Amino acid sequence: MKQDFDFFAYVSRMGLISRWALMRNSRTESDAEHSMFVASVAHALGLISKKIFGRDVSPEKMAVYALYHDVHEVLTGDMPTPIKHNNPCIASAYKTVEKAANDKLLSTLPPELKEEYDDVLNFSPLSREGLLVKAADTISAYVKCQEETSMGNDDFKSALLATKKRLEEMRLEEVDWFMQKFGLSFGKNLDSLD
Repeated sequence: MKQDFDFFAYVSRMGLISRWALMRNSRTESDAEHSMFVASVAHALGLISKKIFGRDVSPEKMAVYALYHDVHEVLTGDMPTPIKHNNPCIASAYKTVEKAANDKLLSTLPPELKEEYDDVLNFSPLSREGLLVKAADTISAYVKCQEETSMGNDDFKSALLATKKRLEEMRLEEVDWFMQKFGLSFGKNLDSLD
């Protein structure tokens, strides 16, 4: 039986995948940085959903889903959102590629762990937890756009508006609550934070 498994060697490469490849960036962001922030926001959205709105969700599972939500990109690279979502054929094809990459990653795990990681890598995007993880991913994009525009980077102006619109169109009260309580602080510099 095979003794060495490559799953975490792949995971460790998330730090090598750069995001926002088609944009001029003041600071490059890796998939590893992005996933950590998305996990923290997903956890917060789960807590808000559970504690404020009384929903039956698992903030801990959501944090784990978010932590691995882009791990397939170690095999596929980061496809820019406008390309991925503005054409139904490309969106469908990319979903197939994501699934194939996740299947490849699952094949690099010991058999005893495959089922658990299959649930993590292939969580339902239509469940409340899945919708909130997607919202956390979008909040992360919003924060990146906010940071870049606050540094005078005009390349992110239209992305900031589009991302804000996507958040509003989600119509998720957890997202609205989060943005009301935390959203304004994202544009502040370090000296102005409490």
